[in-house]
Order: sequence, then C-alpha cells, then structure tokens
Amino acid sequence: MTAASSTEIPVRTKVTAQLVLGLALIAIWEVAATWLVDPFWIGKPSAIAERLWDVFVHGDMLTHTGITLFHSVVGLLLSLLIGVPVGILFAANRSVADTIEPYFLGVYSLPRVALAPLFILWFGIGSVSKIMMAFSMVVFIVILNTHEGLRGVDRDLVDMLRTMRASRLYILRKVLLPSIVPWIFASLRVGIGLALVGAVIGELLGANRGLGWYVEYAAGRVDIIGVFAGLVVLAMLGMTLNEIVKTVEGRVTAGRY
Repeated sequence: MTAASSTEIPVRTKVTAQLVLGLALIAIWEVAATWLVDPFWIGKPSAIAERLWDVFVHGDMLTHTGITLFHSVVGLLLSLLIGVPVGILFAANRSVADTIEPYFLGVYSLPRVALAPLFILWFGIGSVSKIMMAFSMVVFIVILNTHEGLRGVDRDLVDMLRTMRASRLYILRKVLLPSIVPWIFASLRVGIGLALVGAVIGELLGANRGLGWYVEYAAGRVDIIGVFAGLVVLAMLGMTLNEIVKTVEGRVTAGRY
C-alpha cells in the first residue's frame, strides 16, 4: 500500500464530515438570524427552506433552475469545443501565439460584465446572449490551461516518436491529448462557477426567467428570503456540477496517475 492510499480519507468519512460542517454552518446562521442580526439583512435558513419548498413544489423555480443550467452548461461545452483547439494551435505554433498574445490578453482583461450589454444588442435577450456570456467567461481559461498543459509535455518523448516516424496525428492522440486531460478538467472545475456567473449576469440584464432574473425580481420587491433562495439554488447547482465533473474525472483518469 502506498503512502497516498494509506492516508486517503474514506468516502463515507468525508461525506459525513461535509454534512456535519454544513449543518453546523446552517445552525450558526439560524441562531444569528434569530437572536443576533435582523433576518431582513441575512435571511433565515428555516424561512429560506420553507420558501424553496413552496417555489419548487407550487412555483416555477424548477423552470428557472433548468434555464440557468442550460445556459451555463452549453456555454461551458462551447468553450471546450473552441478553447481546446485554439490552445493546441497556440502551443503548436509559437509564432502565431507570440503574434496574437498581446491582443488575446487585452481581450481577456476586459471585464465580461461590461460586454453583457453588447451581447444583448448583438444576440438579443434570448438564450444566445446568456450562452455567449457564459462562453466568454470560460473560454480564455480553457485556452490558457490547454496551452500550459501542452508546454509541460516531455519534449524528449515527442522527439523520440518523431524519430520513429510517428505521424502528427498519432503523437497528438497518444501523447499530447492525454497530457492535457487534467488541465481540461481543471478548466471545467473553475469554469463551472464562471459559466454560472456569466449566465446569471445575462439574466440579470435582460431576461424574464432564469435564476438571475429570479434573484433580481426578488431584490426589486425587497424580498430578502427570495434573494437568498435563488442564491442557495445557484450554490447547490454549482456544487452538484462540480461533483459530477469530479466523478467523471476520477473515472477518466483512473489508473493513469
């Protein structure tokens, strides 16, 4: 047994610790909202839970959640479809990367929130503008991580395969792509939160449904419980997507590291 496996925390223990921590934080929040701080400012877990039950069972929160999930997941997948090939191109052709780099970093440094009105003007207030907002938040991360992952490939191994007359496609399939798998999953883990942010920003600025719209609608009515209910759903959505990505990553990389 290796040192890593001997110190690995059992799944049941880890889940139990996470649940205990979560319940403790909720209990502290409930106590604070009951005796220390006016719940108008920080909400109250029991009231939020009651609201969530009502809007999921009798309201349309499930629809809002599905719409935001759709916008963020499509934007995330689109960033992978475009970002990974662009990152490979940058790594394969240094002159292209050096030429584009200052402009790329200039666009990357732009606050995507400032681009949201442009996306609404270009793509309308439908789903496309929200997907593009989510895409714009993630694609640069995917490009940079893919490029960085390829830069770390063992050059001696690539040169050896070339001396053995291996084709570029073979090297790409057997060496380069496997080497960037951890970087792609890292991009996904970071990108989930960013994609949700992008989708919500688009919904805040121009929509009539989605979790972003729901949060703004509740805030406009000075409904702090509604605001927190929307935020809790967003947090749960992000946690669930991250767990799905972790599970897929574990299966894909099993036995490789």
